[in-house]
Amino acid sequence: MRPTPADPEAWNAYLAEGNATQARKRVSADVLLRDEQGRVLLVKPTYKPGWDLPGGMAEANEAPDDAARRELREELGLDITLHGLLVIDWVPPHGPWDDQLAFIFNGGTLSREKVASLRPRDQELSELTFLAPDQAVQALHDGLRRRFHVAMESWGGNTPVFLHDGATTS
Repeated sequence: MRPTPADPEAWNAYLAEGNATQARKRVSADVLLRDEQGRVLLVKPTYKPGWDLPGGMAEANEAPDDAARRELREELGLDITLHGLLVIDWVPPHGPWDDQLAFIFNGGTLSREKVASLRPRDQELSELTFLAPDQAVQALHDGLRRRFHVAMESWGGNTPVFLHDGATTS
């Protein structure tokens, strides 16, 4: 017989068992940041090839926006207010990886002073640069390139765009 909420201890044990068997999603949380000239901040990770948007992977039970802010503090020493969500992308399994939900948040425009003080703050980044959007899109890998392009298009809008592997749905 299935427990009911009338027996809170048995009910919570039943729910925990169901929770343990449900799928877990990897979550990445990146931030689109621009300077006063409209150039986009890209970072070069030390643990994979190429350029990337600042941000990273969420920890267990961490909200995506909290993960984005934490990664910016840890890697760049930036403490910013996010200005909304630009993109959510469901990325299918690939290589050794399960599927993932990839978020891109609007980090706004950094002042000249903030840009001048930026530098990698931990061992995960080797360098950073600001590039014009058309140059930035060429520096990114294919999956992120599509996501970045949509994020740039939705900059300043009020509705995030939902993607399936970098492509709009419906």
